[in-house]
Order: sequence, then C-alpha cells, then structure tokens
Amino acid sequence: MNMREFHKSLLIILGFFSVQTKAEKEVNIATRGIPSQSSLYSSWYARKALDGNNNTCSHTALQTDPWWKVDLLKTYSVNRVTITNRPDCCEQRINGAEIRVGYDSSDVFSNPVCAVVATIPAGATISYSCQGMEGRYVTVNIAGSSKILTLCEVGVYVIFPGNLATGKTIAQSSTIGTWLARQAIDLNPGFKQPGSSCSSTNGETNPWWRVDLHYIYRISTVVVTNRLDCCPERINGAEIHVGNSLENNGNNNPICAVISSIPAGASSTYLCNNMEGRYVNLFIPGDSRFLTLCEVEVYGEGPLLKKTFVKMKLKSSSSLSEPERRVQLLSQLESALAERGISDVTLQWTQLSKQEVMRKEAAPAQCACARLGKEARLGHKMSPGGARCTVDFMSD
Repeated sequence: MNMREFHKSLLIILGFFSVQTKAEKEVNIATRGIPSQSSLYSSWYARKALDGNNNTCSHTALQTDPWWKVDLLKTYSVNRVTITNRPDCCEQRINGAEIRVGYDSSDVFSNPVCAVVATIPAGATISYSCQGMEGRYVTVNIAGSSKILTLCEVGVYVIFPGNLATGKTIAQSSTIGTWLARQAIDLNPGFKQPGSSCSSTNGETNPWWRVDLHYIYRISTVVVTNRLDCCPERINGAEIHVGNSLENNGNNNPICAVISSIPAGASSTYLCNNMEGRYVNLFIPGDSRFLTLCEVEVYGEGPLLKKTFVKMKLKSSSSLSEPERRVQLLSQLESALAERGISDVTLQWTQLSKQEVMRKEAAPAQCACARLGKEARLGHKMSPGGARCTVDFMSD
C-alpha cells in the first residue's frame, strides 16, 4: 500500500475540515478610559500617562497621598498593569506606589491593592500581575506626606476570551458616516469616540447587522454592548438570529433572543442554548429605526464539521483486512488529523452493518471510527483501479 501517497491525499482532503482555535487576546484598554489625578504640576496632565509617548508624563504637585486614576467606563477583569517611569530624573519617587483595582471612584484608597511598586529604573517599564481583579477604576497612589507621583505611561491589560466574531466577515444594511459594521467587533466599546468604535445603520426600515462565522458553531451566548453617549432606547426590540440561511440577509433564521432594553454603556448577555449556525444577525423590525452596536461578542463551540462526504482512491491491491495495514492506516490518519489541529482523537476499526454496506453499495468492509465530538467513518470497496475509500465526517 502506498501510504505516503495516501497521507498526502488525506492532508489535501482534510484542508476542507480545518479547525480554527479560539485564541484569547490581550488588549491594553487604558486609552479607552478617562484619566484624572489628585493635583497638577505645570502642564503635566493626567492624560499624558496614556498618550503612548514615554517622554511625556503626568505629574502631581508635592502633596500628601497623591494619586492618578483611570475610569475604564465599565467593569473589566484586569490581567496586568504596566507602569513606565520617567527617564530624566527622580526615578526613586515611584518607590512604594500602590496599584489598585476596584469600583470606588471617590475613595481610591478603599479599592483592593493589585501590587506595590518596589522600584522602577529610569525610563523602564515594569508589568504587575493583577490576576483578573475586577473593577472599573485603576489607581496608582503613593501614601505619605510630601510626595510626588509621576507616570510616563500606564497600561491596563485585559484578556478577552475566544470571541468567535473577532476577525470574521461583517455586513450591515447601511452605514451612517464612519460607523462601520466591523467596529462592532473591534473589542472597543467606543465610550469615548463611538463614531470610530461602534457600528450604526442609517434610519431605515428593518435595519440589520450580520457576522459570518465562516463555519457552523453551537452558539451558547451573544453579548451586546449599547452606546453610552445617547439614544440607548434605539436598541429596544432588536432580535438576535442564529442560523445557516442567507434568505432575507439572514434575518429569517431562528431567533435566539429579543432585546427588551440595554442601559447606556452596558453589556447584556443572551443565552442561545447551543443553537447551531454560521450567521449571527441583529435585526430591528419597523420603520425609521437605527441599529447601533458598540460591541457584539459571540461565544460557543465548534466548528461543527457536518455531513461532508469525501471519496479517495488508494492505489493498492492490499486488503485492509490485514492487521498491519489497518494499524498503519490508522497511524497515518491520526497524524494527518493532528497536523490539521484535531488532536483529541481515538481511532478503532469496526464492521459496517449490512444495511450500511448496501446503502454504500460496497462489499463487507472494515471502517475506522474517530470520536472527538465529531465522527469520522472510513469504509472501503474494491474497484478496478484499487481500493476506494469513502470518508464521512459528521457531527454527533
């Protein structure tokens, strides 16, 4: 049996069944927030700690318990915070600074401490792990009298889970100004500049927004973030649809949920109970309606490799009833699957039923089964050119 040739053919075929990994993504969200500080020295404003320039810094006056704070405008689980010290002088001033994450905006010292800065060399950046501490406000403060707090850059990093919508193909029924459809999946809720971070249609009849996930998934939840600046009631009555049809631009697919309302700037989660689909739509029925989305997140399992049939020819007259051939074939198949990202596989041979043999118009044959949340069945029958194999990939 020419197993090398079979292996090559199998890799080509499995290209149709590539599995995408749902990678997490770490994002610096500090620049989305609103900074402030306890006092001001000259023109060293609080915002200069978020301008991306390590040579411009925030700076308080000489005071007791100086602090710097960024309001993230919503609650996040903070993975880590980075601080860049000033490069020119006085690097010891940062020693003993406390990094806090929490919900209290008025008493910054009441929020839990993430880390304490021992020292940061001049011009250096140090990262401090906060291990998912939750809060809306991130504060840097120094306790004591006659203190100065200078920060040349602050980063607040959040890990976003595997949002299936990220990087996928987006469309909407119309676009008003710069409110592009793709801005609803940019991981930025657009609280400061919604026109460059949120999507919006024109005022029209039955506006819609759609993400094409490229594969079929079991959708567990959809999270929608409403705009903060105005008009939160515009989202009222929006329908979330999940399915595989593009009839009526996907708006005829089954409904996962109907949005009654979402407060301004809030994120609401809707359960779809593992509905299967490639397309997720948001749709508002009615006349003169705007559909504005500041973030859409789609979570689920997959992709589901469902009811796809492939035929291969093995240029061999060897019988698959020979044990060593079966072992070799299973090994090659397992390696090919692993190269395509499908590693949690157990393969074994079983006998096709008579009904299955008759349905496939094949002689009694052996078949290999792989169980990984999907099923791969390999059968064979003899043809003049050699053994011909049929591989069926199905979901459970």
